[in-house]
Amino acid sequence: MGNAPVFMPAASKPLYIRMHANDNVAIVVNDGGLPAGAEFPGEFVLKTRVPQGHKVALVDIAEGAAILRYNVVIGYAVRDIEQGSWIEESVVRMAPPRELHGLPVSTRLPAPAEPLEGFTFEGYRNADGSVATRNILAITTTVQCVAGVVEHAVKRIKDALLPDYPNVDDVVGLEHTYGCGVAIDAPDAIIPIRTLRNISLNPNFGGQAMVVSLGCEKLQPSRLLPEGAIPIQNGPYIVTLQDEAHVGFESMIQSIMAMARLRLAALNQRRRETCSAADLVVGVQCGGSDAFSGVTANPAVGFATDLLVRAGATVMFSETTEVRDGIDQLTSRAVSQEVADAMIREMAWYDEYLQKGGVDRSANTTPGNKKGGLANITEKAMGSIVKSGSSPISGVLSPGEKVKQKGLIYAATPASDFVCGTLQLAAGMNLHIFTTGRGTPYGLAAVPVIKVATRDDLARRWHDLMDVNAGRIATGEATIEQVGWELFRLMLDVASGKKTWAEHWKLHNALTLFNPAPIT
Repeated sequence: MGNAPVFMPAASKPLYIRMHANDNVAIVVNDGGLPAGAEFPGEFVLKTRVPQGHKVALVDIAEGAAILRYNVVIGYAVRDIEQGSWIEESVVRMAPPRELHGLPVSTRLPAPAEPLEGFTFEGYRNADGSVATRNILAITTTVQCVAGVVEHAVKRIKDALLPDYPNVDDVVGLEHTYGCGVAIDAPDAIIPIRTLRNISLNPNFGGQAMVVSLGCEKLQPSRLLPEGAIPIQNGPYIVTLQDEAHVGFESMIQSIMAMARLRLAALNQRRRETCSAADLVVGVQCGGSDAFSGVTANPAVGFATDLLVRAGATVMFSETTEVRDGIDQLTSRAVSQEVADAMIREMAWYDEYLQKGGVDRSANTTPGNKKGGLANITEKAMGSIVKSGSSPISGVLSPGEKVKQKGLIYAATPASDFVCGTLQLAAGMNLHIFTTGRGTPYGLAAVPVIKVATRDDLARRWHDLMDVNAGRIATGEATIEQVGWELFRLMLDVASGKKTWAEHWKLHNALTLFNPAPIT
């Protein structure tokens, strides 16, 4: 990965960022925040200390008055707030959610963008027309009971077999906590089942996934992967541990390794070839968000998203509770009433899901989000949604579904980093973009994850975990457009085999299935 990057220090003079001319608040940019008495010449003096990323009142705000950021009401003042004061979470009363009726539809469709041609990467073409960015042997599991055996087998395969197949990048066990002790026939059980099925069909596995089953589980291999689901042409692909042929632990491991040899031999025949940028299927996500997420990293990702759409690629944005408060912004970019209705349907389903659990969308924000300057989910949503750029929204996926079209897609998922990443894997992504303000070592074993830092300070401290520093936007050292192009070009390099920091350190999180169905 080379030497640690060197970044210019943040501006020493007091600096704030106001997102829209109508806003009555701004966020402090300076590392470490600013003390009381810090002066913005010709404007105001800070009445109180304001931490980095937190809001300062640009004018006097009366009790009950709207607090505006992004030209959106993010809440109402609980008491009178003086100009130059720190607007803490406690002085902001959250606005109610936007109703899901009477929404604008297709009112903000941009003019058709000029196609972006000539951009390519070196990928692996699959028989089904999809393209991989990595060449990985996946071992799918039908039930959590077999996880320990598969973990042991994967280690043995990596140590004893993988060196003989140099064109195969890795061996990954698709372990999870589903498969038995569940209401397998409940209507919502389709979500985890199709999630596992479609993950097994991810382009990076080249149609060569194999399956390890216990034998007595509710999620039988025939239900997980019906006949013909995986186009393997050269032999069986299921190992069942309860088969009478298995006498002892070692015989189970040997059966898995014998089948792995067949799969590795097939994968080893694959070679990278030049593919169009249109073959990318990119999932975008944010985690450990802060007030800079919507100022630096997410706008840069949004710019890159528009470039990808112009290049003919597929881009998925997700995180239902983190876009719920901007539903009017989404339906206004829907290409049709059908697409708008599908987004509204997903939001309504999730509203009901949260209500059943006795919570609402406000349960989303974390202590880290708040420490990073985000007062509530409304403010967080405005920063999250900009990852989607400005392109028309051409399709909607329910959780666990596989994407089948190009363009900008809303893939409905929970906002949990791990659940969202798992569902985007199932949708077929071959490259993942993850922005963070507070910092997280998040990664996925199945696809490369490009990490984008929102702040200079995070990029300096986590220099060997962050791939792109978008904090330069806040200090004026780079523009959104410049970082967006940098990210776009990095995507092509990573899709061609360049390792990300998460890959370098072999960091990855376990699959986390979304299962709203009952557990018995």
